[in-house]
Amino acid sequence: MRSVLPVLTVIAAILLIWYVAAVGMNAQWARDQAARAGVEIGWSEIAVDAMRQERPVLPAPHQVALEFWRLTWTEEVEGRRGIVQSGSLSNRSLVYHALVTLSATGLGFLIGAGFGILLAIGIVHNRAMDRGVMPWAIASQTIPIVAIAPMIIVVLNSVGVSGVLPKAVIAAYLSFFPVVVGMVKGLRSPDAMQTDLLRTYNAGAMQGLGKLRFPASMPYLFASLKVGVAASLVGTIVAELPLGGAGLGTRLLAGSYYGQTIQIWATLIAAALLAAAMVGAVGMVQRVTLRRMGMAR
Repeated sequence: MRSVLPVLTVIAAILLIWYVAAVGMNAQWARDQAARAGVEIGWSEIAVDAMRQERPVLPAPHQVALEFWRLTWTEEVEGRRGIVQSGSLSNRSLVYHALVTLSATGLGFLIGAGFGILLAIGIVHNRAMDRGVMPWAIASQTIPIVAIAPMIIVVLNSVGVSGVLPKAVIAAYLSFFPVVVGMVKGLRSPDAMQTDLLRTYNAGAMQGLGKLRFPASMPYLFASLKVGVAASLVGTIVAELPLGGAGLGTRLLAGSYYGQTIQIWATLIAAALLAAAMVGAVGMVQRVTLRRMGMAR
């Protein structure tokens, strides 16, 4: 109970601030509507109207929750037999779009993490790569992903590469850098006494990597993987904006086109939950791996 109470307190504070902000930001629309109708309304009427507008500037938490539920489980679709419930795995459900985004994110994360680990090994064991590659890896992250994503998609489409792979490439572009930085720090974490002991036993570079450097880098690696998997999700969503089709990015773009702010917020909640699930999955792998290596209980 003591561990749950602080979390509930923070959540309650966030909801309170959210409701107050929603009333404040949506109040002007209520006043304008009342002025057009030639009536005067008080703060109680303004607060009620501000929390039930169809296209508010800032939707209230209960509006986002209801929209999230509707878009996840009870999406209504007009068919031959009238309005029907499409189900959670239809192409109009947030579950379906989240799975599409997850597939590209997972592939891009695997590509980016693998490339980052290999690049970190090269940087640690080769002075030329350390001086020549690391600055370029840092410089690559200064390019806005919103600017480079359409160019990558156009180039890949021109050579016949489409579908999940262009989104995965952009996701890998964002995820490899945290892995490189964390892995380089981890591979260099053994102290001089440990490396001297390996030299005493005449261990080669690969033996030192497998016996000392790689095991010592595990905590750093998993910390960077958590950052990388979240960054890969951001890259996938950005890549889905110009591509269209399916995915959480497409739902965000559709909501912005038609001014559906409640839909946008519900999609953002879905993206946040997806990111939390992926980071949690990496955390589970971390606990199992470190426990088997004897580095955690």
